[in-house]
Amino acid sequence: MKKNNYHGALQHPIGSGFNASSTATEVIKGIDLTGKIAIVTGGNAGIGLETTRVLAAAGATVIVPARDIEKAKKNLEAISNVEIEAMDLTKPETIDAFAEKFLDSGRPLHLLINNAGIMWVPLQRDSRGIESQLATNYLGQYQLVAKLWPALKKANGARVVNVSSYGHQMAPFDFEDPNFEHREYQTLSGYGQSKTASNLFALELDNRAKLFNVRAYSLHPGSIAGTELARDADMELFKQMGFFDEHGHMRPEILASLKTIPQGAATTVWCATSPLLDNIGGVYCEDGDIAELDLGNFGADNGLGTRGVQPYSLDENNAKRLWNLTEEMTGLRFDVK
Repeated sequence: MKKNNYHGALQHPIGSGFNASSTATEVIKGIDLTGKIAIVTGGNAGIGLETTRVLAAAGATVIVPARDIEKAKKNLEAISNVEIEAMDLTKPETIDAFAEKFLDSGRPLHLLINNAGIMWVPLQRDSRGIESQLATNYLGQYQLVAKLWPALKKANGARVVNVSSYGHQMAPFDFEDPNFEHREYQTLSGYGQSKTASNLFALELDNRAKLFNVRAYSLHPGSIAGTELARDADMELFKQMGFFDEHGHMRPEILASLKTIPQGAATTVWCATSPLLDNIGGVYCEDGDIAELDLGNFGADNGLGTRGVQPYSLDENNAKRLWNLTEEMTGLRFDVK
């Protein structure tokens, strides 16, 4: 078997038995997480909330870092085995504080689910001048993993799961101008490159971390009804993506392919817990299995929401180059050792 997934060497479905209709509860059936510790960013809403619920029901202690503590408490009050902590992915100092508090607890970290993300936002920059989608959807992931690395290594069998998107097909990573300082800002391009970066990070992290029994994955959860991700979007963006027609009506094929929240959380939970992935990492997954490499250009699918993964987001040179650039952008060197 290939040792890594550079250039999509391992991008082949493995016959998991699951599909676009499978739910998070179904993919975790029979798996006992008693004694395991999980962190789920964005774990108090949408598919993150369902991920938290399912992991906790399987016996895990789930820690949910949140910007709005009161909202998180309200949304999570019915779930046992949950801890809520403060963190904002756009504020690096809060990531450091959260990670330091967890490390001080002395606990191992078995599952790190990088679920939180933003989309369809106007041009905004964080305190470092970094475009907000890149900062939230990727750089925050990198910083959190780097800071929590000692706890991941301590688990002796940890997994890092990056919730990416088929939206990575909208843009490769722009190494020359990642912050839109010299090109016109387009929110979908910003989103696309942030998700491409998340895929490349999982690819390179897995190759470096597997020596310490830590594996990494990225995934497309599906197009999902009822999440908060589209709260900042306007109708023209939906039309641009082909979701709605010129009259503002959702296209029937899009409506038919939408997943429920339990279905949307399924691939995250599968990547986090499936024994089929014990010896496979760095892969991009969708619909409860490993995705095919490049099934088509953005907008094409097989009628079930499956779109595959673009080769540029699994490219070895891109992955290594991004790692080095990220260290420069964040000022945080991540030596996996």
